[in-house]
Amino acid sequence: MNFMNSKGKLLGLGAICGVIAAALAYFGNPANMAFCIACFIRDTAGALGLHQAEVVQYARPETIGLVIGAFLIAIGTKEYKSTGGSSPMTRFVLGICMMVGALIFLGCPLRMILRMSAGDLNAWVALIGFVLGIVTGVFFLKKGFTLGRAYETQKMSGSVISILALGILILATFTSLLKVSQAGPGSMHAPIILSLIGGLLFGAIAQKSRMCFAGSIRDVVMLKNFDLFFGVLGLFIVMLIYNVVMGKFTIGFDTPGIIAHSDHLWNILGMYIVGFAAVLLGGCPLRQLILAGQGSSDSAITVLGMLIGSAICHNFGLASSGTALNPETQEVVKGAVTANGKVAGIICIVVLFVIAFTNKRKEV
Repeated sequence: MNFMNSKGKLLGLGAICGVIAAALAYFGNPANMAFCIACFIRDTAGALGLHQAEVVQYARPETIGLVIGAFLIAIGTKEYKSTGGSSPMTRFVLGICMMVGALIFLGCPLRMILRMSAGDLNAWVALIGFVLGIVTGVFFLKKGFTLGRAYETQKMSGSVISILALGILILATFTSLLKVSQAGPGSMHAPIILSLIGGLLFGAIAQKSRMCFAGSIRDVVMLKNFDLFFGVLGLFIVMLIYNVVMGKFTIGFDTPGIIAHSDHLWNILGMYIVGFAAVLLGGCPLRQLILAGQGSSDSAITVLGMLIGSAICHNFGLASSGTALNPETQEVVKGAVTANGKVAGIICIVVLFVIAFTNKRKEV
């Protein structure tokens, strides 16, 4: 069935994803982080010991479910295709850049939408940067930017990322080898079975609907096509209703408990990096996981870049801090972007422009 031919269907599928996110939030995932690709990859990197930030270490079943869900639905609908060879190392670097930008902002585009639905004005400010990054990427696409074509590979190659994800799930469920946070966001999670089922369903829906937060805006800018936008809209509406009903809708900046900061310039620049990188890669962090699940080794390399990027961010102090309450004084402590994070952000922007300028279609 082709879900791309109806705005109503895409709106409905987006709404189902919103219900999944709301359920995960209700049953234990951190506030406004019900489903965040960047945060969940970072937590998984911590569980694997790639960084030592003890408050963000947990092998998130949702991320694993996304990959496996996309893999299974692609197999079932004969859309699975093992491909690779489209500038893998460049994609690896772009994955790192995308994670740096996300952890400067404190969230991926999916979490940006969830934060927007809860009234977080910082996320609405960051949307400006995300759109500008996408527009910049579209400019280079129109100028002939390309990472080259992907080629069909051995079928086993495209399934490696799904097998690795399954392996992490087994280790997390049946052994004590992986690290688990005892406090902080990493300690807050829905039950494993619910998280896994939610990830599987979300992954299958995202694969069939081609859900992509960067792609939805890219298509509007390039093609005046709003189809993908309706999937995002459906998710936003459901989460908005959930937040209002549950009393979690609070309009403002510097709101404790939502893991955000109010450095407006760097909220904009962080998501500018994410939007720009996503267009160059052909999809946002969520889309990269889905493409990896359906057989793209290039997207799998991008996911590995994001995994290593998250480790770099926490090992070298690039990740921002969120606004919080001091447990002793009950005073609000504002979140902030680190000096290292600002330097890394500027480097990433330079790297993105270098990649955009130097990868052009060859004139025939």
